[in-house]
Amino acid sequence: MARQRKKQKHLRSLAVPFTVAAPAGARIRDRLRLTSADEKVLTEVGRHLGRHARADLAARIRLGQVAAKDTRRASRKKALTAVSSSRWAGAITRASEDQYRLSLRALYDERTGLRRAITTIRTRLAVPCGRRTGKVRGYADPAERFH
Repeated sequence: MARQRKKQKHLRSLAVPFTVAAPAGARIRDRLRLTSADEKVLTEVGRHLGRHARADLAARIRLGQVAAKDTRRASRKKALTAVSSSRWAGAITRASEDQYRLSLRALYDERTGLRRAITTIRTRLAVPCGRRTGKVRGYADPAERFH
């Protein structure tokens, strides 16, 4: 049986360095020029969608902490589609879910911060006034301790 020869590995050759050109497009920032009728229509649409968005968020909160498949998003979206477009209904249900998750995360962070503060106070109370035990410093005097 003949032995197969291993191919020698060669280093890749590097491409010539180059710089990327700056963006050539123009960015235009301007505000909408609305008529008074447009303002009235947008205000009414905002009120209408806002009312339904608040109701959807309240419905999501009532569900509580459930798995993602149990959030009833499809049924909530279907109910919203009856009073708005499917695109708005999808945006509202996504926003409600995002807001709910964000509020849970903020609540969890707040609870964690409070627990840390309680632990710090507890460790400082365990050390006699004016003393230090390891890295933990007790309160300077009884007045500071009970303040």
